[in-house]
Amino acid sequence: MFWNVDTQNDFVEPWGKLYVKGAEKLKPRWAEITKVARRMKIRVVNTADYHFVHSAEINEKPDLIHTFPAHCLAGTKGAEFIAETAPDNPLVFHWDTIYDTMPLKVDVPQYRNFVILKDAFDVFAGNAVTVKLLEELAPEMVVVYGVTTNVCVDHAVRGLAQRVKQVYVLKDAIKELPKIPLPFGEWEKMNVKLITSVDLFHSFKK
Repeated sequence: MFWNVDTQNDFVEPWGKLYVKGAEKLKPRWAEITKVARRMKIRVVNTADYHFVHSAEINEKPDLIHTFPAHCLAGTKGAEFIAETAPDNPLVFHWDTIYDTMPLKVDVPQYRNFVILKDAFDVFAGNAVTVKLLEELAPEMVVVYGVTTNVCVDHAVRGLAQRVKQVYVLKDAIKELPKIPLPFGEWEKMNVKLITSVDLFHSFKK
């Protein structure tokens, strides 16, 4: 299973509200990953920031570590996925909706893509459905990519490493923010493996 973290306009495009410098250079690679998933019918969980002006991480005077300027506001173009990773016909879970009907009935052929909207760095804290969905999909292996390495990708990787047998991160398909320490040492302690997209594609040919 693939796990696409926050590849949204506001992070990736130079005109975005919280542009991650150089992220747009990864668009061809993300496009190829998306094509591979489509061709091989690999399920993809796509997470996305979906904020309101009063969200906890948004501040008019952000420290750019714990708080940030307004970005990925609900209903704006900045909150949309870039064209290269836009999921096909996804099942969408909103963070402010209670999904009390279990099971989630996700094991249906038309649902290969899932979108989890979140209002926090950590998708496991930012949307209660995340754990439930992961339990139902029950992947033994998850491949993670997206932005940003040292914020939302980091939270996703840590949460997945606690719940999935093996987590891989595509080191050539992630991009970090400045000023915040990189998490690679901590990932290694959690047995998270860093690989390249080429490694991933070659593994499918074996």
